[in-house]
Amino acid sequence: MNKRKLAGIGAAAIMALSLAAGPASAAGNGVTISKNEELNVPHLVSGELTKPSSKPAAAIVHNYLKQEKDLFGYSGEAASSFEVISEEKDELGYTHVRLQQKHMGTPVFGSVLTAHVDKKGVLTAVSGTAVPDLDKKSSLAGQNKVTKADAYGIGKKEVEKQLGGKVDKFENEERPALVIYALDGAPRYAYQMRFEVLDPAPGNFLVFVDAKTGEIIKSLNEMHEAKGGKKGGTDAISGTVVTGSGTGVLGDSKTFKTLSTTDGYYMFDGTRGKGIYTYDGRNQTRIPGSLWLDADNRFNTSYDRAAVDAHTYAAWTYDYFRNVHNRNSYDNAGAELVSTVHYGRSYNNAGWTGSQMIYGDGDGYNFRAFSGSLDVVAHELTHAVTDFSADLIYQNESGAINESMSDIFGTLTEYHFNNNPDWLMGEDIYTPGTPGDALRSMADPTLAGDPDHYSKRYTGTQDYGGVHINSGIGNKMAYLLANGGTHYGVKVNGIGNDKVGKVMYRTLTQYLTPTSNYSHFRASAVRAATDLYGSTSAEVASVKQAFSAVGVY
Repeated sequence: MNKRKLAGIGAAAIMALSLAAGPASAAGNGVTISKNEELNVPHLVSGELTKPSSKPAAAIVHNYLKQEKDLFGYSGEAASSFEVISEEKDELGYTHVRLQQKHMGTPVFGSVLTAHVDKKGVLTAVSGTAVPDLDKKSSLAGQNKVTKADAYGIGKKEVEKQLGGKVDKFENEERPALVIYALDGAPRYAYQMRFEVLDPAPGNFLVFVDAKTGEIIKSLNEMHEAKGGKKGGTDAISGTVVTGSGTGVLGDSKTFKTLSTTDGYYMFDGTRGKGIYTYDGRNQTRIPGSLWLDADNRFNTSYDRAAVDAHTYAAWTYDYFRNVHNRNSYDNAGAELVSTVHYGRSYNNAGWTGSQMIYGDGDGYNFRAFSGSLDVVAHELTHAVTDFSADLIYQNESGAINESMSDIFGTLTEYHFNNNPDWLMGEDIYTPGTPGDALRSMADPTLAGDPDHYSKRYTGTQDYGGVHINSGIGNKMAYLLANGGTHYGVKVNGIGNDKVGKVMYRTLTQYLTPTSNYSHFRASAVRAATDLYGSTSAEVASVKQAFSAVGVY
């Protein structure tokens, strides 16, 4: 799974496959199968799939997959074809098993299943798409001629080509690893690698090199940005956690945790996870910069404002996920939240680098300091949550769902703290001279030219296949699910923000997988609501209504 992405709101264009899928169908004995029609395999099977059992959850799942080889279209042993990569138990008593598809020991990129065993030992759902019939693919025959070292050199040159200049230093790297790449055309062996770079421009490049020919199969800059690293938080300092105060970007007063030391007061909060650190980039591009230091614990200068909001809103986002969803930071293991403000000079951007947040100051015309908007901060940090859960591939429909989830939780965080909440994204920092303007409207995506119905979806190659454009479909769904309304003749009964958050969080962290499309999003959300409220509940009915209203079946 990818654990390193640069997260946000504007993007470049690539060509990629958008998987089609159809509505769910009954398979007898209360079992429902929702299929990926492009591959003719399930992307969600639900119901009482097995009898109650006292066996370990992984054994229950593997036994089921062994019995259903024809349905899932694979050969080989179940345990070696679907390797368990994580297992966790939730407050409802479900054990969630995440599995990576492999073929003859090689991982299939993006092909992940999640399986769900209830407290009685009954397998209730298998979610995700496995690539079928890999043993029959002639494209996988023959010898791989490219070495890892050669692949690395090819990948590095591709990144430099895209950036238009030589890269002297990568902030982080993932060295070449052999995978099967099956997203575009015939499956083939490829070396997968990742390059995180800040100079000559920020980027987080995922590159695939054909293991036989050395051809670049795909080069994707997964820079999720706020416009349509190394870990910096480990400096050895000691002191006492105290409460500081300061003024935010919009002139509002805030209080937050700092660290009192003999040097002064550092922007470090040691009360949340492994800590929240806020750094001064000093308008440079090397991160993290200098840990923010103040003499009197009152951060009230104009230069302080971006740091005050970055520090405060990182803590609020942590608190939202911790207190509402019981998630301990983005990795659910207390990971440090590191932010650098004053990144670059008049930089019109913000992003998740894969290890920390960076915030530009904006140019004062199109944007003000990016850390001044809670929904933007929470949006970006939700990308990190996605990286450590569904790991949605940042292209086409999976990328649109990735963006939509960040918008949804950015908005829900804003409502949770009653921080001038609305269903607009980035309204606090976008075009400061134009009141009421915003990057996107979730209530009416068409205001920004984005679709509010699946029939209106963008199918071109710009914006990574429309990840920001087609997020409007999921955004409108979430707005209707929370507030109710009639859209395209479909009436939706709203269930409120809190229940939307519960359903979407369970959908994101337990049912969505890297290659999910909108049809799978619907099936996953229905299953998540069923777990929470029961199959005959009003909440499940509303989830179905909301997706139907935006044309997703």
